[in-house]
Amino acid sequence: MASSPPLPAVLALADDLSGAAEAARALGGPVRLCLTAPTGGAAAGAHDLVVDLNTRHLPPADAADAVRSALRYGGSGAPGSESSGAYGLLYKKIDSQLRGNVAAEALAYAEGAEALVIAPALPAARRTVTGGVVHVDGVPLHETNGWRAERATPPRSVAEAFSGLPVRRIPLTVVRSELPRLEAELKSVVASGAHPAPDAETGADLDAVVAAALRLGPGLRLLGSGGLAGALGRALARPAVPAPAPPSARGAAPLLVVAGTAEPGVARQIAHLTALGMSHLPLDPAELMSGSVEVRAGAVEVRAGVAPVDTVLSIDGSAGLHPAGGRALSAALAALATAWPGRPDLVLTGGETARATLDALGVRELEPVDEIHHGAVHSRTPDGRSVVTRPGSYGAEDSLLRIATALRPHLAATPAAG
Repeated sequence: MASSPPLPAVLALADDLSGAAEAARALGGPVRLCLTAPTGGAAAGAHDLVVDLNTRHLPPADAADAVRSALRYGGSGAPGSESSGAYGLLYKKIDSQLRGNVAAEALAYAEGAEALVIAPALPAARRTVTGGVVHVDGVPLHETNGWRAERATPPRSVAEAFSGLPVRRIPLTVVRSELPRLEAELKSVVASGAHPAPDAETGADLDAVVAAALRLGPGLRLLGSGGLAGALGRALARPAVPAPAPPSARGAAPLLVVAGTAEPGVARQIAHLTALGMSHLPLDPAELMSGSVEVRAGAVEVRAGVAPVDTVLSIDGSAGLHPAGGRALSAALAALATAWPGRPDLVLTGGETARATLDALGVRELEPVDEIHHGAVHSRTPDGRSVVTRPGSYGAEDSLLRIATALRPHLAATPAAG
């Protein structure tokens, strides 16, 4: 009996850490999650490779160069190139609300490809694409406040977000037609010199897009949200990753939740944790960035080495937050988390905060082991510390509660301090 051909390895590129972790879990199967782009020649091994390029807030030209460098490592397999393609499939993760350097990175990613298949829909987070426009909970993106922490205004369409790249929409009726029709439409768009951008509202829509794209070969590169990564993972049917070992509190290690996001719902999420008895430290942005965080009555002593407790750190946004201060706040939060006593396990919301914290800790690779809920990925560091990453805009009101009790099951049975 002939053995089945080996499944092609995937090289996935992301622009922030929480997105990289989301993509890693969505692909399924064994995967390496790297926080630094590998260098030198390499052949694909038994694992897919997901790389956080950490380009969300870089200048566009630098972000594009980071994409090109990663593609050189992976071997683009472009027609006529000297590389045979160390990785058989390429996937580029973008933000489902089209934030970041999506146009500059897409232009670099398209070099050497026949075309990109652009699908930012993320049905699990109620983000869909209809009429060529991203919708959040049914509202067009440009009419929401999803870009309130950005310095720019949101694009009015997918095509507008990818300025400089010819993009042609594929309607939902074609996506939901027979596969040969969708495949033919993809080929027609590519033949016209454009990049197909299919509408999608459901996981099944994205499954159809991936199935048609894979039939047309590696010249088409996938670019989209974690929803598209999930569809790719389902199509490849990777071997299941062994179930993670039961959660361990690593002895007396505390749990530190770092809420590095300006999302308005985070206060309600934190309230669920304080109801369990976790300490909460809302931090004044000016004090935090100046390095002069003071110990308040009843708060946790950070620097004197007293016995640590499970704690939530958050930004006090009562006076409003300026978009330009986001990176500085993430760095200041990272410095505080790194100095926290007891080598805590970490819950990090917001990709920039997560990346800054792990950079400060010297972590260069993560092993994704579980997904607590959509987008909330539990990983382990090489030295055994648990880290949960989650995009700042994800999660229902009980998101942090579910994460905390997954890492510390005893918290669910712990009465709140009276």
